[in-house]
Amino acid sequence: MGFTDAEKTDIRRFCGYPAYGTANASMQSWRFFQAYGLLEFRMNNLSESEAVIVRRYLDTLASLENAIPLSSENLDTDQAAIWTRNREEPRDRSRLFDGWRRRLCGFFGVPIGPAIRDANISLVV
Repeated sequence: MGFTDAEKTDIRRFCGYPAYGTANASMQSWRFFQAYGLLEFRMNNLSESEAVIVRRYLDTLASLENAIPLSSENLDTDQAAIWTRNREEPRDRSRLFDGWRRRLCGFFGVPIGPAIRDANISLVV
């Protein structure tokens, strides 16, 4: 049993690759992006035992992704009684999420997609 279209969309998105669309057409085709083509090939040809592992990644990633916006609920409170918010919580959650995204790419054996690379740009001088 292969992945559903929704699962494939999540895999592409979590790996940092852009939307695929409905068909291989013109310059948006996988032929123009080797890493994207490799991801598509592996999604379509994983064994069932490997697909089980990917589905675990998808569950974990969905949970981590949903936690990021929730962390913004406490941005307006710096300190309440003895409770002090973690000012870095949104950043920490995003980094944790991106770390799991990188692991998924590693499992598929594909380079991280442009959406992940862009999310972690740092300048070292």
